[in-house]
Amino acid sequence: MVCASVAMATVLGAAGCKKSASDADAPDVAVAVKVAHPTRGVISEEIGADAVLAPLAQAAISPKISSPIREEYVQRGARVTKGQLLMTLESGDLQGSAMDSKGSLSAAEASYATSVNATIPEDVQKAELDLAQAKANYDVAMRTAADRRRLFEQGALPGRDADLAEAAAVQARAAYETAEKHLASMSGTTHAASVKAAEGQLASAKGRYMSAEAQVGYASLRSPIAGVVTDRPLFPGETAVAGTAVITVMDVSSLLAKLHLAQAVAQRLTVGGDAEVMVPGMEDAVEAKVSFISPALDAGSTTVEVWMKLANADGKIKAGSAVHVVLHGAEVPDALLVPVGALVPAQDGGVKVMVVGTDNVAHLRAVKVGIRTPELVQITDGLGVGDVVIVDGSYGLDEGTKVTIAAKASSEDKD
Repeated sequence: MVCASVAMATVLGAAGCKKSASDADAPDVAVAVKVAHPTRGVISEEIGADAVLAPLAQAAISPKISSPIREEYVQRGARVTKGQLLMTLESGDLQGSAMDSKGSLSAAEASYATSVNATIPEDVQKAELDLAQAKANYDVAMRTAADRRRLFEQGALPGRDADLAEAAAVQARAAYETAEKHLASMSGTTHAASVKAAEGQLASAKGRYMSAEAQVGYASLRSPIAGVVTDRPLFPGETAVAGTAVITVMDVSSLLAKLHLAQAVAQRLTVGGDAEVMVPGMEDAVEAKVSFISPALDAGSTTVEVWMKLANADGKIKAGSAVHVVLHGAEVPDALLVPVGALVPAQDGGVKVMVVGTDNVAHLRAVKVGIRTPELVQITDGLGVGDVVIVDGSYGLDEGTKVTIAAKASSEDKD
């Protein structure tokens, strides 16, 4: 907030409000008031809200297995780094299971190597021999048929013998093709099936070994973030239950104040905007920045969640503290300003001020206001810098009340 200097005049005399009926015939008594000229200056919107400070990051570390605590390496308040070992659980049975799984894996690897590099199975060998025999028979039959056909053409052999030789060649060819297909089938299925079975056994053994190793790893609890240990409820020898937090680590190097603001208010904010946080026990406000504005409304409250981020490198500010946050919204560089005390609520819900004329008579005037702060308010319509506005003593004054102004202060005077 930027305060503007306000020209102020202090008026001497006794304060008063209305004349009673019994004083109707008495001479008018002027009411003493304080006045000021509206001034121009910079004003920025201040949005106040309460919040509870949360850590920048938090990890409630819980084991995935239930086992007694073997050893703890940190105490409450200890600073830890990401990946640091915090606690170990008893894991002798898990290590034994992992060794057994490792042995099974070695056996599966050996079986796989044997299946891939082993000699051709007996059935495949027999199919190869059958194919070789069929090939030989086919070759002989083809030569015999060719010879007899040549003899028949020379007239040295009856045609019947030539036809029988050709029929035998056709049968030999059919037997050869059948043997060839049989060998291809044996080679492509038997051997491939054997290799695939070995691959399956190897993959299964690897999976069991990886699972056993993971179980052993679950016995070592490490911090997923850098921060400070804020809770460690159990001691060595006690049983850590799976899914129950045994160590809590918070990153309090920065803290977050999470607010829920009306949509109209949140729309006037921007990420990176300035804010001030009033922390109990600290005299000075702590500077903060808008770090997050939710892109969606909260379904329950129809408000917008806004985060303020404040530095806490020394750790003096505690997570969980209830604080008051003041955000700086829109800023007007050349606003017409009057003190907040000059405003008079109107019965119609609007706002008015008491303006003193040249005849020292107070007159109500309706105005429109813009940004408000605890000390100043922006007037957007209804006043000018030359007007004289009552800033103290206007409560209860009627339209046309006579006022006393002793002297006006210099425009350079400050509050």
